[in-house]
Amino acid sequence: MATKKVTDKGVDATGDTKNLDKGVQPANLKTENLAPHTADATGELMTTNTGLKINDDQNSLKAGDRGPTLLEDFILREKITHFDHERIPERVVHARGSGAHGVFKVYESLAPVTKALFLNDTETETPVFVRFSTVAGSRGSTDLARDVRGFAVRFYTEEGNFDLVGNNMPVFFIQDAIKFPDLIHAVKPEPDNEIPQAASAHDTFWDFISLTPESAHMIMWVMSDRAIPRSYRMMEGFGVHTFRLVNAEGLSSFVKFHWKPLLGVHSVAWDEAQNISGKDPDFHRRDLWDAIDSGAFPEWELGVQIVPEEDEFKFEFDLLDPTKIIPEELVPVQRVGKMTLNRNPDNFFAETEQIAFHLGHVVPGIDFSNDPLLQGRLFSYTDTQLTRLGGPNFQEIPINRPIVPVHNNQRDGFMRQTINKGKTSYSPNAIGNNDPRQATAAEGGFVTYPERISASKVRARSKSFFDHFSQARLFLNSQSEPEKNHLTDALCFELGKVKTVAIRQRMLVFLAQIDKGLAAEVAYALGLHIPEKLDNELNQNIPADADPADYASLQVEGSLAKSDALSMVNTVKDSIQTRKVAILAADGVDENSLNTVKAAIEAAGGITEVIAPRLGFLTSANDEKIHVDESLLGAASVLFDAVYVPGGLNSVATLEADADAVHFLNEAFKHCKAIAAAEQAMQVIEATYFSKKIDNDEGVIISADAEKLATEFIDAIKQHRFWEREKPRKIPA
Repeated sequence: MATKKVTDKGVDATGDTKNLDKGVQPANLKTENLAPHTADATGELMTTNTGLKINDDQNSLKAGDRGPTLLEDFILREKITHFDHERIPERVVHARGSGAHGVFKVYESLAPVTKALFLNDTETETPVFVRFSTVAGSRGSTDLARDVRGFAVRFYTEEGNFDLVGNNMPVFFIQDAIKFPDLIHAVKPEPDNEIPQAASAHDTFWDFISLTPESAHMIMWVMSDRAIPRSYRMMEGFGVHTFRLVNAEGLSSFVKFHWKPLLGVHSVAWDEAQNISGKDPDFHRRDLWDAIDSGAFPEWELGVQIVPEEDEFKFEFDLLDPTKIIPEELVPVQRVGKMTLNRNPDNFFAETEQIAFHLGHVVPGIDFSNDPLLQGRLFSYTDTQLTRLGGPNFQEIPINRPIVPVHNNQRDGFMRQTINKGKTSYSPNAIGNNDPRQATAAEGGFVTYPERISASKVRARSKSFFDHFSQARLFLNSQSEPEKNHLTDALCFELGKVKTVAIRQRMLVFLAQIDKGLAAEVAYALGLHIPEKLDNELNQNIPADADPADYASLQVEGSLAKSDALSMVNTVKDSIQTRKVAILAADGVDENSLNTVKAAIEAAGGITEVIAPRLGFLTSANDEKIHVDESLLGAASVLFDAVYVPGGLNSVATLEADADAVHFLNEAFKHCKAIAAAEQAMQVIEATYFSKKIDNDEGVIISADAEKLATEFIDAIKQHRFWEREKPRKIPA
């Protein structure tokens, strides 16, 4: 079927498109679509919301200059009323977010498995808007909380909006949406004192988890380093649920969606995350904004795992279970297209806050499975937008409008934007020639996949969902030793904040089903023994949750012992693009030592900042002026990926005597970052706690040859971290 590409011409103020010309790229169409709604006040006169020019915006209308303010002052009332109501209710979950515009382009047609046009046309760039977020915290919480990260992508396609609403973890805590309110109530601040903010380390969360064994797999992910990413740009995204793809012949396949970052998957250390929260709680937001603003556009490849419908039951787990992955060793991820984020929002509230994602926003060729978590979420997204965005017309907000015309019989309601013409607003009708009419399948009308269903109405769960621990064990076994150590430490930290001993004991029994060694390490840190038997059953509502003694019989032991795709050790490590490197220097710095390494890092795509005891300019050993980006008082090692100390006798003497400079280096070493120093700067290195620990440490480079040092330093930064130094070489910092 020949398709039309939407032109970026003829977009009116309602977002309608008057011309659908062939061959026109829609990549900038959403930008054009938003243009009529975008205001730039540069050089303009101030007006009221009705366009009346305002003569005085600084004084209210009074009865005399010291008299009472008059109710008549309509300018004051409009200004104050808008201010009083300019904060909308924040999202119940995913409240703290950051967004960006971009484009998506498919590599080759996926017509054999889906009729979705944006996955078939290799010439068209589809506009996208992406919102990243944390889940549990409020809008004012930190970016670096240990938490799931939302990864929601809207495709403004030629057939309407398609929203891929996912996370940076491929599974979820629960199997059925009816438990979602319980999960969120448990992880949110406790209702009696509203503590703690954006944290799962408290009694109510672990009480719920310890009674919900289906959470076992997700807990392994959340306690892993995936929960504290280095950047939104360096984390994976997943659709979580199993969806359907349907081709033009009506044949269906199951699909799991993945986003693979081209910069690799990287994290920060937990101690570092806590420090960043104090130094810069907007760390991830700022990182995304600055990268796009500088032209270092973040990129992800879209991956799909496709399972033919006839293979639905061939696995040892249920495809419809949202607490399970399809290991990549069983079904490889095919990379089918690339998304590039290339424009920051013009207004955070109007775009990032008001965008209304919905799992139910699909296009022909993409449909739903019977995943019970997915099915419940299809209701929840619309329902929550009605309250958050004021009523049923939230789709008319500019950021939510599709790039194609919208025609239906919906009318009125709060904040209606469209002025509809005509006498009829119902169907069928004869007065209005029955317009708008239904689209046939050949015209691109959405047709629900005719899945055959024959079953009794029950409130129950399939026994194929009862294995809670096998994939949790697979995840744990797939981690490197440093990653396992981090996961264990996270559990010890979180459960150490739990005050109720019975909850800790239940969790030890829970963890013992995943790995007895893991449970033993956590038990030791908590000063407890693993109970042989609990006094009470866990969750009497679901048979698989009732008795720990039955767990073994419910677990499926497959042939897959580990999966390389689950460990970040195996991620991409071939670039230092956008990595931030701190250069510690003071007056008298060796200009050549500084500039040679600085230039090499920037040529490789890295970002450098000169950090000194004071702001302004340094005077080099050759009396050259060097601009200082940050002072040691305002900078922190946790905001950088690596540290370099150039030579210069006066400079290194100053830094050696500066406690903040020495602490900067100690902390960078503690967090396993690459550190380099000119041989002349060994005086500073010897002042640190780690100076006696650097033998054979690949992450610490010392050299008198600046060019050789730069090459080795860049190779070290590519590795991201040297986690092996962590346990045996802990230092105070």
